[in-house]
Amino acid sequence: MSKILVLNTGLNGEQSNSNKFTQMYLDIRKSSGLKDEVSVRDLHDEQLPHLSAQEMQAWMTPAEQQTAQQQQLASLSDELIDELMAHDIIVIGMPMYNLGVPSTFKAYIDRIARAGKTFSYSENGPQGLVKNTKVVVLAARGGMYQGTPMDTQTGFIKGIYGMMGVSDIDFIYAEGLNMGEEIAEKAWIAANEQLEQTV
Repeated sequence: MSKILVLNTGLNGEQSNSNKFTQMYLDIRKSSGLKDEVSVRDLHDEQLPHLSAQEMQAWMTPAEQQTAQQQQLASLSDELIDELMAHDIIVIGMPMYNLGVPSTFKAYIDRIARAGKTFSYSENGPQGLVKNTKVVVLAARGGMYQGTPMDTQTGFIKGIYGMMGVSDIDFIYAEGLNMGEEIAEKAWIAANEQLEQTV
């Protein structure tokens, strides 16, 4: 049994293509006979605030010296990191907004990519501390960007999770979803076939 953490980041809830994509992934695993323990975190619903200097300072303050406010500020990052570490597979529903990742996802990343917790610095650069974890990115896009300079998401996600020690990262793309019904239908069929091979 795998422990799966689903991160939904789409703005439109159940109508979001990326959220539909993560549900498709779970449905295929279930129909394949896999019995998973699934947790879902909707980053849009949670509306994590942008990282502040006060919150970062709280992380850098030894626990025994933290004020009550600093303890509260640090607890959010601690909770998200503990959640990350407790799961085997991280499934990310990833829409593309203005050629980048959703700002809510960046706010999440700013709290889990944390020196001393998920990576450490050494003479050879950052060393990842997240072990035995797989990331599956389900990228739902209105246009066609895969393999072009306009795809800023793929490199960013590979880089940031790689820095934390995750090298097992799969990307499955559903592109052209706003380019007409025929193109969208073909995109979903192709994505579904890839999902079946991935699980």
